[in-house]
Amino acid sequence: MPKLKTNRGAAKRFKRAGSGKFRRRHANANHILTKKNATRKRRLAQSADVAPQDQAAIERLLPYR
Repeated sequence: MPKLKTNRGAAKRFKRAGSGKFRRRHANANHILTKKNATRKRRLAQSADVAPQDQAAIERLLPYR
């Protein structure tokens, strides 16, 4: 069986947590930040778990993570 290629775009966006779940960044945290309040920006800066429905798709994109 040949080796599988890692999807490089997904590799830059997702990291595997110690529990085996994948972590992702929040959207809307890069620009036009002046109108967003500090609480919202602080929440957007934290990473979030990938939804369970998407977990299998991410595992296919990142076979060796």
